Amino acid sequence: MTRDDLAAVIEIERATFPADAWTEGMLRGELADQPRTRHYLVAEIEGRIVGYAGLAVAADQADVQTIAVYAEHRRAGIGSQLLTALLTEAARRRATRIFLEVRADNPGAKTMYTNFGFEAYGVRRGYYDDGTDAITMMRELDG
Repeated sequence: MTRDDLAAVIEIERATFPADAWTEGMLRGELADQPRTRHYLVAEIEGRIVGYAGLAVAADQADVQTIAVYAEHRRAGIGSQLLTALLTEAARRRATRIFLEVRADNPGAKTMYTNFGFEAYGVRRGYYDDGTDAITMMRELDG
């Protein structure tokens, strides 16, 4: 992902997370730390950005910052491809664990993360702006 992608990414962000979308400034801040501690990428279909994902890595710990795919393109494997790329990058950077938060009311995302070997280990009550809880999840990474 580059700054040139921000308009399209913000559109997806607002469509996917209307109650607590990241601002353009927040996304610019994330990109400013790329590639030092961040890794952001986009998914395209026929030249149109339909999804994006971001990773933060510090020492041996990685965090999935975000994954979003337009609703009409979900269940087509795009989210899985983005997550696979994040896991690969985290391992390349020698992270041994990867963490994430997922909305408690998002069963599709929870299922995808569980299918990728993430395990729930806690709840952050009222984590999202609309009061929804976040399920915290973690996965060990192989060398």
